[in-house]
Amino acid sequence: MRSWIALHLPLLPLEAIRPRWSLPGEHVIVERERVIAASPQAHRGGICIGMRRAGAQAMCPSATLHERDHLREREVLDGITLALLQYTPEVALGERGSLLLDVTASLRAFGGRRALCRLVRHSVGILGLTPQLGMAPTAQGAWLLACRERKELPAHRRVVCMESMTRRLDTLPCTLLPQTWPYLEWLDGIGCRSFADLRKLPRAGLQRRCDKSVLDALDRAYGQAPELFDWIQAPKSFSAKLELPDRIEHAEAVLFAAHRLLLQLTGWLVTQQLAVSRFVLQLEHERGRAAIPPTPIEIALAEPAWHEEHLTRLLKERLGRIELAAPVIAVRLEIARVTAMLPPTESLFPEPGSIPMDYHRLLELLTARLGEQNVLAPAPRADHRPEICNGWVPTAAPSPPSTAVTHLADRPFWLLLQPVELMVREDRPFYGSPLRLVKGPERIECGWWDGGLIMRDYFIAQGETSTLYWIYQERHGDEICWYLQGLFA
Repeated sequence: MRSWIALHLPLLPLEAIRPRWSLPGEHVIVERERVIAASPQAHRGGICIGMRRAGAQAMCPSATLHERDHLREREVLDGITLALLQYTPEVALGERGSLLLDVTASLRAFGGRRALCRLVRHSVGILGLTPQLGMAPTAQGAWLLACRERKELPAHRRVVCMESMTRRLDTLPCTLLPQTWPYLEWLDGIGCRSFADLRKLPRAGLQRRCDKSVLDALDRAYGQAPELFDWIQAPKSFSAKLELPDRIEHAEAVLFAAHRLLLQLTGWLVTQQLAVSRFVLQLEHERGRAAIPPTPIEIALAEPAWHEEHLTRLLKERLGRIELAAPVIAVRLEIARVTAMLPPTESLFPEPGSIPMDYHRLLELLTARLGEQNVLAPAPRADHRPEICNGWVPTAAPSPPSTAVTHLADRPFWLLLQPVELMVREDRPFYGSPLRLVKGPERIECGWWDGGLIMRDYFIAQGETSTLYWIYQERHGDEICWYLQGLFA
C-alpha cells in the first residue's frame, strides 16, 4: 500500500509576495478586481474572500492591496519543491498550486509517517509559508484531506489504510473536488452534499449529467483508478536568490534568510546524489548609482557534506565574524565545488567520534569560528632541513600534490621558531637539568645548493623530569655548540 503526502498552500498568493515571517499589518491579494487572499489582520478588519476591490478598501482603508503575481508564486513553489526533494524524489504538482509527494519508500528512512509529516511541515515553515498537510494511500485522497477546512472534520488529516480513508472522505463536502464546481447548483438541488452522497448516485446517470472527469477524479481518490504523474526534475545546476523584505544591517540576521536557501540546496544535493565541499553566499547591497559590490562569504568544508543542519551551523559561525560594509537587500547562494555523495560507514556499531566525518566536521566548525589561517594541518616538504621541512597549511585548503619525503626519523611536531643555544656543563648539554642523550645521532648536511648549508647532528635528549627534547650539535671546527630546536609532547 502506498503512502502519499499532499501539501496544500491556501495562502500561497499572499505569502509569495510577503512571507509569513515578515507579514505585519493588513495585506490583501487581488485578482480581477476581487480578493483571493488576505492576512489574518485583514480578515479581522472585515475583508472576505471574493469581495471586490472597492469594497475591501472601504471596509479596511489601512489594508495594503497587491496584484497577484503568478511568476512569483511559481518561483516560491519551485523553491518548496526543491527543498522537499530531500525526502522523496517523487514530487508532482497537484491542483490549485499544491504538491503531491509519494513517500512510500521514505517512511523508514525518516522515522515513520508522523515524523515525516513533521519534517515536511517544518521545512515548509522555514521557507515562510503556512502549509496544510494530508496523508492517505492515494494522492487524490491525501489532497482532499489537505484541502478541507478545519471545521469540516475535527479528526486528523492523516490516514493509513483504505478503509479509514474511505470513511474519512465520505464525510467531506463534494465541493472540494474541482471537477464538480460547474455542477454545484444541480448537485445542491438534488441534496448531494458529501462524497458519500455523490457515490450513491447511479454512475451512468451521473456520467450523462456531468463530465466524465468527475467520476475519474472520484475513482482516483478512492483508489479505484490508477494515478499517473509527471515527476518534477531538479535542475542540473544550483543557484538560488532571495530578495529580503527589508534592509538588514547585522550579519547574524542574514542567517534567517540564508537558511531558506540552504534548505533548497540540501534538496538539490540529495536529488543529484552530490555533496558540497565549497559554497559561496553573496550578500547584495545597494544597486543603481550608489551600487556597492556584493560581499562574498565563502565556506570551505574539510569533508563534503549535504546535511542542512551542518551547513547552517558553519554559516552561522562565519556570519558571527562578519562586519557588513552596507545593509543587505538580497542574498544569493552558489556552489563552487561538489563531489559524489559518499556511502555511509559500513561499521555495524560505530563509536561516537570514531568516523572520519566527525573529525572533519570538528575542523570545519573550528575554521568557521577561528578563521582559516588559525586552523592548520601539517604539510611537510621534501627537504631535510627541519625549519624548511616543517610546513603548515590551512585545513580548508585543497591538499597539494605530496612532495614530502617518504620516511622521516623521529621528530617532534613542536619546533621552536628559533633554536635556543644551550649551556654546556661537564661536557653535557644543560636545559633546566643535565640532558641525557637517548637516541641519535641523525646527521644532516644539506643546503649547499641555495646558500643555506647546515652541518648538524641531531639527538633525542631526556631531562630529569623525563621530558624529551630534540637537540642538535652544530659542527664548526673544534667548538661544540648545542641547540634546542623542538620538544616532544
